[in-house]
Amino acid sequence: MNTKCYRSGENFMRSRVYYGFAIVITIILGISSREFSSFLPKFVSENFGDGLWASMVYLGFRVLLVRKSLTSALWMSVVFCCGVEFSQLYQADWINEFRSTLPGSLVLGKGFLIADFARYGVGLMTAYLVDRYFQK
Repeated sequence: MNTKCYRSGENFMRSRVYYGFAIVITIILGISSREFSSFLPKFVSENFGDGLWASMVYLGFRVLLVRKSLTSALWMSVVFCCGVEFSQLYQADWINEFRSTLPGSLVLGKGFLIADFARYGVGLMTAYLVDRYFQK
């Protein structure tokens, strides 16, 4: 009986490693979509960064909540992404100073855009569906 528990714990750890690796790949793709935007089609350079950011948020929740359902991570990611987007309506000096830094702009963004909700939706659903595919 202990062996089963150990194996399931081992599987959870392996899952966390896979999700962590996927986060690193997603970050590289997201930063590349910004850095090499002049070499990419306009649609890709304008939209993929936000979708990849949302995918990374989903993957982060999967790392933290590997024992929870995929839909739990999806809904938490939706709430998180929407919360970050709505937080951009708040324009105090202290938070704008943080947003002007690289980490601040990567985590909190710079300005509220309705279009970002669609980008987040596509990124979250893509990550969720890919995750679901690999769970089978």
